[in-house]
Amino acid sequence: MSAAAPLARPGPGAQTDPAREERFIRMALALGARHLGATWPNPSVGALVVREDRDGPLIVGQGVTERGGRPHAERSALDAAGPAAKGATLYVSLEPCSHHGRTPPCVDAILAAGVACVVTALEDPDPRVRGRGHRFLQERGVEVATGVLADEARRVHRGHILRATRGRPAVLLKLARTADGFAARLSGPRLYISGERSNCRTHLIRAHADAIMVGVGTVLADDPQLTVRLPGLEDRSPVRVILDSRLRTPEGAYVVRTGREVPTWVVAADDAPIEPERRLAAAGVEVMRVPSRGGRLDLAEALTLLASRGITRVFSEGGPRLGDTLVELDLVDEFALATSDAPLGEPGVPAIGSKLRAALRDRFRLVSTEDLGPDRLELFERAD
Repeated sequence: MSAAAPLARPGPGAQTDPAREERFIRMALALGARHLGATWPNPSVGALVVREDRDGPLIVGQGVTERGGRPHAERSALDAAGPAAKGATLYVSLEPCSHHGRTPPCVDAILAAGVACVVTALEDPDPRVRGRGHRFLQERGVEVATGVLADEARRVHRGHILRATRGRPAVLLKLARTADGFAARLSGPRLYISGERSNCRTHLIRAHADAIMVGVGTVLADDPQLTVRLPGLEDRSPVRVILDSRLRTPEGAYVVRTGREVPTWVVAADDAPIEPERRLAAAGVEVMRVPSRGGRLDLAEALTLLASRGITRVFSEGGPRLGDTLVELDLVDEFALATSDAPLGEPGVPAIGSKLRAALRDRFRLVSTEDLGPDRLELFERAD
């Protein structure tokens, strides 16, 4: 947990109680987390307008980045507060923008509202901002402090940060295994590992991703839907990304048949044949191309391409082989492992490959464990 790091010495009207700052920044982070997966290419930000009442602090406005990235959280919170924003404190999970995009910068709205103090969790690493929003406000008499719950904010904004600093989205790899460690049978029918509660949890993770990514082998073997099917969240299905170097995705696959209903992108090699691309495009699927290395797609280039299209958070459900390759290339930021209490009871495909096993030992740390009926979900994140 990070304490506040003031950019300017707060005046008498500014809120400087660390416990109070953490309380409201935590609420702003929770607001932003609700819309993860729905705001790309923009970060999902939360904001609160708080003013002092006779009985203590009073929230007079709150906002979150809306679907598609606009309006921004700060503007929504200020609009909700109206005249009550004058002299109040604005708590934001990320530095307010200071550049003109499709809408005017949020710092202009903050000044126009007469906000006295702005408290943020993080400086925005976007080169168009990167401290300019904080300095702009400070130079015009607004008290500014940042660094409140910075570690928590980095988790919420991980995708935005990586896209801005490394040119790729954040990747959450998820694998499921039986009690004896297998992800699939060596042959025969598809192996269903997880129970209903675990599957629902997976769908919730999907709803907070910008894209679901699998390899063509998963499409050929399982014909998955790759959608969110939780009641009330059906409209939160992310972009479906199929890694398919030779364009083997069949026209009859579910992801192709529904390509006009849920955005579906197939990433192929530069030298993949043209005719399958034409057939996929006719079905509403977009085909993109990246270089290949040793007959396999360059996954780093594929993620860079996704970032260039605005994707900030990728949920990889492509199985052990894709997972091990992503780990080998150091492209995994979080790892979710669902373990059933039922064994396969026969030889199968190991869920944890050698690269991932080494990474779990050396580069990742366990951050949470959930019991989901007969299954256990463990979440790991990079330790660096």
